[in-house]
Amino acid sequence: MSIIYEFRDMTDVEFKREKEAFNEYDLEFGNFPEEQERFGFVATDNKEFIGASSGLAQKRNNQFQKYFYLSDLLVEKKYRKYGYGKELLILLENKVKELGVEYIWTWTAYEAESFYIKQGYEVFTRFENFYSSGHARIGFIKKL
Repeated sequence: MSIIYEFRDMTDVEFKREKEAFNEYDLEFGNFPEEQERFGFVATDNKEFIGASSGLAQKRNNQFQKYFYLSDLLVEKKYRKYGYGKELLILLENKVKELGVEYIWTWTAYEAESFYIKQGYEVFTRFENFYSSGHARIGFIKKL
């Protein structure tokens, strides 16, 4: 056998096979392949984008799983400090709770740490000096 190692992206065929292999590996341990479904809210003011909240729910056999990943929560700078971010977050939390989701988690940095703490989130990990600015990357979770 002559193995070659190359620094490159996988082809579409290779990537598809990788996904299949991970699914096969999951099945070996009794975990069925999951699908992801995105949910989110957008806030506008007279058609101007103010902000958005969205993320991914894991779904298996048409059943949502207990964790939801909040991938995005943004409010444009000029609209901050008016409660729009809080409202976008509450709307998303309520929506995913209706689906049977029990926990919501996210990554954040900069000034958002105090925001999430005020919304009832707890730190589950912190990577100090993650960014070149010296800021930490913080993992938050909340039981809904």
